[in-house]
Amino acid sequence: MQVTMKIGGISLDGTLEVPEGAKSVVVFAHGSGSSRLSPRNGYVAGVLRNAGFGSLLFDLLTGEEDRLYQNRFDIDLLASRLSAATDWLLERKKGASVGYFGASTGAAAALQAAVKQPSVHAIVSRGGRPDLAWGYLEKVKVPTLLVVGGYDYEVLALNEQALGMLRGRKDLVVVPGATHLFEEPGTLEDVARVATAWFKDFLR
Repeated sequence: MQVTMKIGGISLDGTLEVPEGAKSVVVFAHGSGSSRLSPRNGYVAGVLRNAGFGSLLFDLLTGEEDRLYQNRFDIDLLASRLSAATDWLLERKKGASVGYFGASTGAAAALQAAVKQPSVHAIVSRGGRPDLAWGYLEKVKVPTLLVVGGYDYEVLALNEQALGMLRGRKDLVVVPGATHLFEEPGTLEDVARVATAWFKDFLR
């Protein structure tokens, strides 16, 4: 279902799909230069829906905002949008348990937003940039899974450092043979598999 979220005087487009009987919804936060139409996030969302989770994919920025390159790395802005989208969702799906799936810069926004969102119960980060949310990592209490490609060396080092800073339940999964975008055969399937297992464990 295509939706338009009115948030703080702006409109953000999204796609909300909730299977019948689903009590948990995973909200996706895409990375720099991507959008709600990201084929990788779309694939993972489909796998999660098949497992009984709802999904919300939406644009963190308006088209005009996205033209300013610096906005794509404004984690304070992205986190505030993610938090507002979560509030919007909970007004329509009262009592839902919410998870965040963040990619690259979107993962930093998810980590930051989760600190102030009591309805968020689990986070999965795909190729995340936790260095953009260093000041928040020690405050993240929800179970967090970091998934990184084995060939994504710089990002892997950042995630290894982040793992030591997180205070809640946490884990790091390294996908062998994968680079930053998980374009190699079978690697995105691995991401979807471990993400589904994590959300099954920690979302009601």
